[in-house]
Amino acid sequence: MRLSTKGRYAVMAMVDLARHCNSGPVSLAEISERQDISLSYLEQLFRKLRKGSQVKSVRGPGGGYLLSRDPRLIRIFDIILAVDEPIQATRCVPGSPEGCQSDKSRCLTHDLWFELGNHIQLFLSSISLDDVVNNRLLGIGGNFQMDYLGTRRELGATGYSSDPSRLSERIADTNIER
Repeated sequence: MRLSTKGRYAVMAMVDLARHCNSGPVSLAEISERQDISLSYLEQLFRKLRKGSQVKSVRGPGGGYLLSRDPRLIRIFDIILAVDEPIQATRCVPGSPEGCQSDKSRCLTHDLWFELGNHIQLFLSSISLDDVVNNRLLGIGGNFQMDYLGTRRELGATGYSSDPSRLSERIADTNIER
């Protein structure tokens, strides 16, 4: 599963807008320059964001865009939905009883990918634009890291080097039977 540039750029542009709109409307040209996103692409995204009630436009000299509401109330998932970015990990058509196989059945791993999509949606729905602007994402898992075996460990608590060349030492210490 992959989030396309449409969703990523929409979130980047909204974070930029949230950081800079305290002093008034922000032009798309300013966002384009700071984030290195094409102005014409931003225009397309912001039409959708405005239609999706994520931003409001201000016309005239000194015009631009403002957030439609407090950044604590704007969820990352809402931004992605506003630009028509599907969050889907299955190949099946959403809401259809038919599967993705040639005989219209569901593939053997359908439930796995469907649940992954649900978890991604829940995660993105739990993060506000304000969380991203203020770098509060590390609180979600920042005190932990995944080691090479997929085990969550507190940072610094393992006593192991993060050097990938020492992976065999870490594997040996886990007493995995082969």
